[in-house]
Amino acid sequence: MPRINLLPWREELRKQRQKNFAAGAVAAVVAAGLVTLLTGFIVQGQIDHQNARNQRLEQEIARLDALIEEIRNLERQKERLLARMEIIEELQRRRPESVHLFDQLARILPDGVFYNVVQQTTNRVEIRGLAESSTRVSALMRNIEDSEWLKEPRLEVVESDDDGGVRRSRFSVSATQVTTEEKVEAMETVAREAQP
Repeated sequence: MPRINLLPWREELRKQRQKNFAAGAVAAVVAAGLVTLLTGFIVQGQIDHQNARNQRLEQEIARLDALIEEIRNLERQKERLLARMEIIEELQRRRPESVHLFDQLARILPDGVFYNVVQQTTNRVEIRGLAESSTRVSALMRNIEDSEWLKEPRLEVVESDDDGGVRRSRFSVSATQVTTEEKVEAMETVAREAQP
């Protein structure tokens, strides 16, 4: 029986398969490298794009922060202007009150009484002066009680002294000035009470 040796053919097939395997492995490594490189480029592009978006957002946030600060400055300025306007309006409302005050000071002044100092703090009026006697100071107090624009008289000080043989009384009286609003409210109350 003849013997056939198939080893060289198998050896060649095995070598061929090893070459194919090596070529496939090299191709797989090259393909994996290309995929990794391509993936890296794509991811880097997305990172760059996101960084650009973040930078734009930061710029917009900084711009909006500047606008917010400007708005706050404008609001503070508006509040200051409103406060000034309120003060001006209050002064405009109170302007007639000073006229009434000076008019009442002249009307309530009894004979023999002289004002040295008239000082107003808010609605409180302080009057310092000289009187021929303490009776004249009492008359001044009664006149303040009967006044339309002054109320709640309070005697602070009365000192009698002789000034070159003339007896005089130094006095200090305080009273509350009636505001225009209080006067209007009082007039409305009187009008309501007068109606049947």
